[in-house]
Amino acid sequence: MADPGILERSRTAGTEEALRALHPAGEPLPPPEQEEAFGNCFDRFGEARVVLLGEATHGTAEFYRARAAITRRLIERHGFSIVAVEADWPDAGRIDRYVRHRAPEPSPEAAFARFPSWMWRNREVLHFVEWLRRHNEARPERERAEFRGLDVYSLGQSIGAVLRYLEEVDPEAARVARKRYGCLTPWQAEPEHYGRAVLHGASQSCEDAAIAQLRELLDHRVQYLGRDGEGFLDAAQNARIVRSAEGYYRAMYRGGAESWNLRDRHMFDTLRAVLEARGPDAKAVVWAHNSHIGNASATAMGWSGEFNIGELCRTAFGADAALIGFGTDRGTVAAADDWDGPMRVMEVLPARPDSYEHLFRRAGLARSLTDLRGPGRAALREALLGPRLERAIGVIYRPDTEFYSHYFEAVLPEQFDAVVWFEQTQAVTPLDTEPPRGMPDTYPFGI
Repeated sequence: MADPGILERSRTAGTEEALRALHPAGEPLPPPEQEEAFGNCFDRFGEARVVLLGEATHGTAEFYRARAAITRRLIERHGFSIVAVEADWPDAGRIDRYVRHRAPEPSPEAAFARFPSWMWRNREVLHFVEWLRRHNEARPERERAEFRGLDVYSLGQSIGAVLRYLEEVDPEAARVARKRYGCLTPWQAEPEHYGRAVLHGASQSCEDAAIAQLRELLDHRVQYLGRDGEGFLDAAQNARIVRSAEGYYRAMYRGGAESWNLRDRHMFDTLRAVLEARGPDAKAVVWAHNSHIGNASATAMGWSGEFNIGELCRTAFGADAALIGFGTDRGTVAAADDWDGPMRVMEVLPARPDSYEHLFRRAGLARSLTDLRGPGRAALREALLGPRLERAIGVIYRPDTEFYSHYFEAVLPEQFDAVVWFEQTQAVTPLDTEPPRGMPDTYPFGI
């Protein structure tokens, strides 16, 4: 293994040149709480078909507030009508019904009540959701902005949604679907155990059943669309999730890049589906982690065979996709020590000297937007080519092993079209997953 000191010195070569280019390129930003002033700075991305807004952690308040301000501007002034987030389709569907003033569907639990609940169940998201509902209120139903989930983890919820839909529109088809999905029934509560059982021969694969059910639902598209277009879109997407989730949980135990690629391909396909359903002029804002929305081919992920939504959008939409990364140096973050563990507010360590984050800190702006596009930015891009380290904190943060757990190599000007920087940040404010005893359960967050 190479000497870490040698690697650090190689990554910090050219630092002074990079700083000379980076400092004048950074445009100071107001606090994201000044939503109109903050959002105005992003009008340059208004002509894109898809604007992808990242985050360097899943638990930083400034990232959520900034994305809310940018998205508000894109919706109000530039015709964007879809907000697509790194979240489960059924949970996001409850929010979508709320913001578009549609009748709620009964549910035994509040939206985003499972681990990691703080990722979407927080005060910052609630503030944006309430604004989106107010924005939509006076608009015709067909013009109201949507809130959609892109992720693949809702196996049990999605099976239930398909069955409920078919019980209403085609009870005989529901009987057949129930039999097909019976293969997956034992694994709905803990689907990660399904892949291990198939790998070790303790269970048969349910792949054929999931594919057959999706195909049959789509074969009846014309018949079902005539009854309820929104209902069919929801059911078809849930059937796609079942198919993708079945493959994802099997791929988890085979190792390599397959499970990551399956998940991001599913999220990209979902984005394409909601754009197509909305019409040829539809425009979407995506909220997801930097590791999903940056161009993976410019990172260690891509060099090891993984791709992501950002790379797929760059291929599909070209210059009509704007990939905007977010970064921070230090502060606090909401995260857990282990998967399914309790959320804690943790101190974020200052960035390593051989990282892009350290460069931005030394550039001296507390908040900034650095646009990496256009012919006038050639010298900036050249100075930042690196590669250097970049930090990624998800729902788990382990400061004691941060170098190995949270840093990866990247070439930033090929990864993003722009970077939003906050030198110091704070943790999101989570919402309770249950209302206080004796208080009404207010839709959709149950607060």
